[in-house]
This record gives sequence, structure tokens and C-alpha cells, in this order.
Amino acid sequence: MRLARPLLGDEEREAVARVLASGMISQGPEVAAFEEEFAGLVAGRHCVAVNSGTSALHVALLALGIGPGDEVVVPSFTFAATANAVRLCGAEPVFADIEPDTFCLDPAAAAAAVGPRTVAIMPVHLFGHPADMAAFDGLAARHGVAVVEDACQAHMASSGGRPVGSFGAAAAFSFYPTKNMTTGEGGMAVFADAAAARTARLLRNQGMERPYENEIVGFNLRMTDMNAAIGRVQLRRLEEFTATRRAHAELLSAGLQGAGVTVPVERPGCRHVYHQYTIRTRDREELLGRLDAAGVEARVFYPTPVHELPAFRAEVDLPETAAAAREVLSLPVAPHLTDADLIRVCEAVRG
Repeated sequence: MRLARPLLGDEEREAVARVLASGMISQGPEVAAFEEEFAGLVAGRHCVAVNSGTSALHVALLALGIGPGDEVVVPSFTFAATANAVRLCGAEPVFADIEPDTFCLDPAAAAAAVGPRTVAIMPVHLFGHPADMAAFDGLAARHGVAVVEDACQAHMASSGGRPVGSFGAAAAFSFYPTKNMTTGEGGMAVFADAAAARTARLLRNQGMERPYENEIVGFNLRMTDMNAAIGRVQLRRLEEFTATRRAHAELLSAGLQGAGVTVPVERPGCRHVYHQYTIRTRDREELLGRLDAAGVEARVFYPTPVHELPAFRAEVDLPETAAAAREVLSLPVAPHLTDADLIRVCEAVRG
């Protein structure tokens, strides 16, 4: 039983065929339409489609003017792309601890990490649960810094009735094949400010808005029309995908009561979209062996905190991060599964 796989069908194939028949394969009308449609997911904010979630994080930071000499507060319990994007701007990630129940950046720990060079805080909506955005908005206002949401795992999650991606100055989403929706590869940078969004559009296209009029030094981070066409179909299916993930999570949580593991939480006022269904267990290796014997794929995200990776090596004490890295295990929850599959997962966990 696979942990995740992209759900691509006839509509996606027909969308790609339409693009191929048009002859417009690179960034074109499909990308523009995808950006406009995705804006409906983030309260009408300005959307800039790029070639990956990492690129979305990178251009979001650059478009806000973040660069050498600056610091950005980030969690260490996340995928390395969060901190990579900061370092790629020439800025320095400052690692702070997480909340033990949501696995998201702890606002109190982030506040303690703010220093004179801090220009932004980057909470990650990890595994699909939104970070405490009311707290981060207040923290940012007190210190005069920007909030940049890493929403790469949290399409359609919400906090206090507001969708993730609609807080702070900017946000980034990923459309990697195993995300809650996919374009094959791709990302979306989201901005509150139109001028920042225009800068991001320049950055993704060699610094040009018009051909051969390079206004700034930029990259080639364009999304293709084929990717965007897939994304437009996936966006229409996202509510269905999300409802199925949430139903699967409810079934798993009920089936794992009394099984000796800690199941995920959904805080009041939040909408968890379960990119991963992540439990905690102190007997992880034994449980992994039992799941493997039952033919159930499970995975550890993330066994080495980012601050301990060779690329960063930061001397900082993050006890909740360390505990999560020792104890977390993600179980299958994706929409391709059946109720029978989920019952089998629960039986394997229970032993």
C-alpha cells in the first residue's frame, strides 16, 4: 500500500493534449488562467506561478527585498527547502522550536529568536495543519518584520476562517507530485502587494516583462502551459481531494484510539488538510517493521532536523524538534486509498 501517488486521469490528459495542439507550450495563457483561478484559494491575492515550490519560496523572499545581512526565523523541523530558500537569497536562517502537537513553528520560540537583523518570520503549515497565524501576525507587527508563509503542504488549510496564503506579506505553495494537488512539478508565490508580485514575475523570467527589456537580473523559473493545464484540472478537484483526506484522517484517528500512539490534532478554528497523517510513537522502528510486514508504506518526515544538516550546522537547542524527529511516523491517508486500506493500516499499527 503506497503512502501517496498523484491522482491523474482523463481530464488532465485532455488538458495536456489541448496545450500540445495549441503549439503554446511554455509560459502562456494556461499559466495566466491558473494564476487567476488559484487566487480564489488565497482570498484574491496576487499569484505568480513558477517551476517549483522551492522557487516560489525563493522568489517570494527576493521580491520582498530580503538578502545579505538579513535573518529569517524558520523552524528546523521541516523540509530543507524552507531554509535553503533563505540561504539562496544570501540571508541567514535562524532556527526556532516547534509546538509539540501541531509540529508548526512555536510563536513564543520564534519571538525569542527575533534579533536586530531579523526581517521576516517563515512559519510552515507542516503536514497540512496551519500555524498559529494570529500569533505570528501580532509578532510581526510588534517587531516590524514580514511574515512569509511556507504553505507548500497546506492547500485549502485555514486558520480562523482565513485560508493559508492570505496572511502576511507573501506565501508559497508546491505542486510536487505527492502534494494535495499537483502540476507534475511547480509552485505558486502569493503576494499581498502588487509591486512585489510584479518583481516576482520579473525574477521568474530573466528580469523581463517585455522581450529583451531586462529590468533586473532574473532567473528562468517559468511554469509551462502543460503544467498549468494539469494544475487547473487539479484545482477543480482539490475540494474533493481535501474532503477525502479529512474523512480518511477521521477514520484513522478513530481506529487508532488505544493503540499506544498519539494521533494528529486539529486545533479549534483550524482546518487541517492532512498532507500527511503523522502520529507519534516511542517504538518507531518496531512499528515500521510491523507495517512493512503488512505491506503498508509509512515514512519518517523528517529524521534529521535542518539545523543539524551539513549545509547548516547551527548550534541551537530545540528540544521539541529533537523529540519529533525521534518519534514521528506518517501513515497513508491520501485519496487513492479505500476504507478497507485504512482499516488494514489501523490493524497493522495495533498489531
